[in-house]
Amino acid sequence: MKLSSFEGEVLSERARRNLAILEAIRRSGPISKTDISKIVGLNVATVSNYIEEFLGKHIVMEKALDVSGGGRRPLLLDLNSSKSVAIGVGLNLLNMVGVITDLNGKLIHSVKREKPQLYIQDIVEAIVSITRELVQEAKRLDKSVEGVGLGIAGIVDKEGETVLWPQKISPNRTDYASVYLPLKDIITREFGVDAFVDNDATLACFGEQWLTLSQDTKHLLYLFSGVGCGIMINGEIYRGAGGAAGEISIANPREDELFNCQFGAPCLLKRTEADLGLVESAKSKFLSQPQSRNSSLIFEISGKDVSKITLNSIIEAAGKEDPLALELVSSAAKRLAVKIAFLVNVFNPQLVIIGGGLEELGNVLFDTVRQTISEWCFKEMSQAVKVIPSRLGENGVALGAASLVVRNMFIKA
Repeated sequence: MKLSSFEGEVLSERARRNLAILEAIRRSGPISKTDISKIVGLNVATVSNYIEEFLGKHIVMEKALDVSGGGRRPLLLDLNSSKSVAIGVGLNLLNMVGVITDLNGKLIHSVKREKPQLYIQDIVEAIVSITRELVQEAKRLDKSVEGVGLGIAGIVDKEGETVLWPQKISPNRTDYASVYLPLKDIITREFGVDAFVDNDATLACFGEQWLTLSQDTKHLLYLFSGVGCGIMINGEIYRGAGGAAGEISIANPREDELFNCQFGAPCLLKRTEADLGLVESAKSKFLSQPQSRNSSLIFEISGKDVSKITLNSIIEAAGKEDPLALELVSSAAKRLAVKIAFLVNVFNPQLVIIGGGLEELGNVLFDTVRQTISEWCFKEMSQAVKVIPSRLGENGVALGAASLVVRNMFIKA
C-alpha cells in the first residue's frame, strides 16, 4: 500500500504501520482484518495486534458483521469518528476558511471570513480569532481537539515551522519586506494544542489527495494561484530541500523594465498577483478607457467605483457572460496556462487541479487553460494530463490542514 506521505519524511516502522492500517480503515471502512491485511501487506496476526491497541484507545470501533461465505462471520472495523476532531484554517485568495472535521475528514462545522489584505498583524489576529471560534465550537459539541492545522502563503521553514511572510510595503507598491512569523508557537501557546503549519498550496494538494483522489493518482500538480503550486511526485507530497518548493513566479522589482513580456517569452514566469492580475487589469481598463465603464457589469457590480473592484466582482460578471470579464479571464487563463504547460512538460503529471478560488471562474478559465496547454505542451504530456477544478473548493486549504492533524494523530496512535 502506498502511504499518503511527504517527501523526505522519516517515520519509524511502528509509525508507518499505524498510518498504513488506519489509512486503510479510513479509506475502505467498514472493513475486516483480513481485508486490511491484504491492503497493507501485513499478516493478519500483526494487523490484529495493532487493532487491539487501536480499540483500547477508542480510535477504532467494531461495527456490524460482514456477510459470511460460510463459517464464523468476521467483525468489521471502522474509525471511531466521534472520538475527537481536527481544526483546519486556510487563507484563500478571496477569504479565510476555518473547519472542524472528524477523523474521517467529514466536515462538521465551518466558518468563513473576509481575508485581511495587507498587514501581517491583521492576518495573525484573524487566524487567532477564527481558531478561537472553532475551539469554542468544539467545546460546545463536547469534542476534544487533536490539533490545529494552518495553511498560509509564504515560505514555511519546516524545522521551526515559522513562516517567511511576504509583507507588502503599501497598497500602491509591488515590493515586499519579509517578516518571520512563529505561527506554530503562537497557536500552541494560545490554545494549548498541537499546531501544524504548512504552505497553502501544499496543504490544498495534500487535502485533495487525502480526501478526494484514489491511490492510483501519484503525479499531481495543484495550482492555488498564479504564484503557488502544490506538487505530488510518485505519491509523495514534494516540499523540496528546504520545504519551499512550489513557488512558480519570480519577483525582481529592480529589473522590472527589463522583465516584461508577452505570452511564452522567456520571462513568462514574472510574478503576477495571486488573482492572475485580473483586478489590476480591470482597473487599468476602466482608467485608460473610461467609456468602457458604461458597458461592463464589472463596473456596475463594484458600485461604479473602480477602487472597489475585486476578484469576486470579475467572477460574478464572468458568470453573467459580461464581454469584458470574459476577455480578461481568457487572457489571464492563457498566462496561467503557459506556466502550467512548462510545469506539465517538467513533471508529466496525471492531474492538474486548479483551486483556491480560481475554480470559481468556471469554463471560460478551464476551457482556455486546456486548449493552451494542448498547444504548448509536448503531445505525449498533454494527452496524459487532465485539468480539473478543485473538488474541495474554497474549503481545500482548511480541509488539507485539518487532514494533516488527523494524519499526525494516526502516526502517533
